[in-house]
Amino acid sequence: MLAILAVLVLGIGGSLLATRDTRVVLFSAPLKPDQLAEVEERLAAWTIPFAPSPENVRVDAHRRSELLLRLSLAGVPHVHLATSDETLSKIGALTPQSVLEAQTRDGLAADLAVGLRGIAGIADARVVIAPARAGMYADERSHDASASVRITLVPGARLAANVVLGIRRFVAGGVPGLEPERVTVLDDRGLALGETTDAHDDEATQLALQSALDAAFGTGATIVRVHRELAGVRRDVRDVRRAALPGGAIAVSTNDERYASDRKKYSRSHGSEDRGSETRETNEETMPTTTARVTIAVFVDAARGLDVNKIRDLAAATSGIDRSRGDAVTVAAVRFAAPAPTLPVRVPSAFARYAFSLAPQAIVALAILAALGFGARPAYRVAERALDRASVAVARERVRGIAPTHVRGALLGEPPHTAAAIISALPAATATAVLELYPPEERAAIVRRLTRSANPLLPDTEELFRAR
Repeated sequence: MLAILAVLVLGIGGSLLATRDTRVVLFSAPLKPDQLAEVEERLAAWTIPFAPSPENVRVDAHRRSELLLRLSLAGVPHVHLATSDETLSKIGALTPQSVLEAQTRDGLAADLAVGLRGIAGIADARVVIAPARAGMYADERSHDASASVRITLVPGARLAANVVLGIRRFVAGGVPGLEPERVTVLDDRGLALGETTDAHDDEATQLALQSALDAAFGTGATIVRVHRELAGVRRDVRDVRRAALPGGAIAVSTNDERYASDRKKYSRSHGSEDRGSETRETNEETMPTTTARVTIAVFVDAARGLDVNKIRDLAAATSGIDRSRGDAVTVAAVRFAAPAPTLPVRVPSAFARYAFSLAPQAIVALAILAALGFGARPAYRVAERALDRASVAVARERVRGIAPTHVRGALLGEPPHTAAAIISALPAATATAVLELYPPEERAAIVRRLTRSANPLLPDTEELFRAR
């Protein structure tokens, strides 16, 4: 019984040790509610088990570094911005008006930035608001309200012109007295989005052309590269032309000079006639960000046997090539290098993930069953030996002071080890007389038991594991 109890205690202890929560906090600093919601949403999308807490999440200790790296690359969590609710909650009855206006403006900018984060293609946004200011003195100019928006795009994402216009209207609608024209939208490259309509983004053109070719000829059949040259300088060209009206020249000039010697008289006359003209004035302004020339290179896999001329015409039509300004499209069939073989990544199913989460409990249960399986027979032997010792003690009291023949009758049917234990407690003469009454084979077995030294607490190995 003690052995069985020890096995159960060890099994329960091992089960508690294996199933204890070994997860650690993911971030060293506590998170704000909006940041915590972002992290939980991203971990749930990645099907990563975690345990939420009021200010952090707990994950597997072995995956902490990996998860921190993945979240950092994904830009999660964003920097916490104090919204209007937080900024206005700190305002008291004695707060100066200037501080109240500044905190209100900062909270409004944070509200707008959080709203812009939800737009497709935008990873993060920051908004800076400059309020309107009226001139207090005669020589001081007034300034209208303005705003600056810094946009961080998702890798590979591009914002269309109508999206940029929507951002301007969104910010202007949230700030009293702000017009959309006074909102400047800047990306991570330092370019003002939506400033010029003549500029073509080379990356956007490349993505549009590559997606069209992939849809038509299959992924991996073509490679597109686009290079755009900017004007670089601002030029203002003015051209004025005058055309004569029908019926003669535009202007006529006459000179008449006379001298009379007899009269000592000199006369001179000058006349001019301007019949008018048709005037045409052309003013051409070129911005530094205006596209000067676009060149497109398309690599075609020679193994596919595609029509290079058709691809050239399609690329020119899709990209809006202007031959007059020097745009060019070059398409060449080349042999692509063989891609490196990639092993398929198997995503575990929900049942597999659930089964994996129960692995520690299953291992502990199997260990307990194995311990019981291996220890059942020895435990049974220990219990059997204890019963044998109790029966021996009872038999000793029963045969004490009885004749050898009666002792032999009392031990009839007892196994050799029981008979040896009882006979060993008898006087030597009685024990010898009892042994003489046994057949030779049984007497030899009993004698072997009498001459063997036994542990009073545990049976010997042969007796403990003997087969039944």
